[in-house]
Amino acid sequence: MRIGRSHRRLHELERLDPATDYERITRVDGTLEFPWDLQQSLSFALFRTYAVPSIGGLLYETGEFERDAQKRHDDTVLILDAIAVDGMESDDGRAAVRRMNRMHGRYDISNDDLRYVLATFVVTPIRWIAAYGWRRQSRVEIDAAVQYYRRLGRLMGIREIPQTYEAFAEYMDAYEAEHFRLDPRTRVVADATLDLLVTFYPRMARRMVRAFSIAILDPHLRAAFGYPEPSRFAVRASHGALRLRGRIVSLLPARRRPQYARDLKRIRSYPGGYLVEQLGTFAPEEAASGAVAGTPPTAARRVTPLPERAP
Repeated sequence: MRIGRSHRRLHELERLDPATDYERITRVDGTLEFPWDLQQSLSFALFRTYAVPSIGGLLYETGEFERDAQKRHDDTVLILDAIAVDGMESDDGRAAVRRMNRMHGRYDISNDDLRYVLATFVVTPIRWIAAYGWRRQSRVEIDAAVQYYRRLGRLMGIREIPQTYEAFAEYMDAYEAEHFRLDPRTRVVADATLDLLVTFYPRMARRMVRAFSIAILDPHLRAAFGYPEPSRFAVRASHGALRLRGRIVSLLPARRRPQYARDLKRIRSYPGGYLVEQLGTFAPEEAASGAVAGTPPTAARRVTPLPERAP
């Protein structure tokens, strides 16, 4: 009798072409193979971008994180979820991309910064899964992630997008080496994000969760935010706990039911449901208008809170 998780889905994915089947491959990874890992790693991908002053400083100036970090978090998760789950060419996927572009278009954001954020979405999850996942990703899965975000980047109007995972990783590492630095504005955004993060866990565990989150950050990222250096024990224990979780998941049966980010209990801003066309932060008259002109409205989707399960 076999003990542990089957690699059947991996074998099925490896028969697909990442150049054309990238959405299907990334959807399986995101909802069945590595849902928890991808949710966590994408959150940390966004978190690390705040250490670039032109990004974190802009977020500070908007005041959104201090006013309502929960809604900012939920809108980001739900927009990306609509694109990933429903597909970039679906009605909701196209509406989500337009909504995201409209929000970004309100600010003067450089192509370099947008390309860096895109790179973190490619590189951070792949590195996370390599370090903590229940198995390593195949080259097909890695190439599919690259093609997925290259396509999304083009829809966002980003220019000169890297063509391979290695090129994305090189760009991200070089950009951080050049741009990460202490800035009091970015620390405010980082603290607001951690303050929200700990509320996703029981009150008695929140101090430990905050210390854990800081301990797993890259040293240069911690330094850029001005967080104190944790003890060696805290760093080893935090990374060890994540590796142990991956090992435990590898011994469990394969997930049968997809896990969607929209169903997580931590999504709290829309208990009665939401329209993709109305996600995001806009001026009142823009928010009331809902969809961009020419975009047909879709039926409100009920957000059903489900227990969050790590596996």
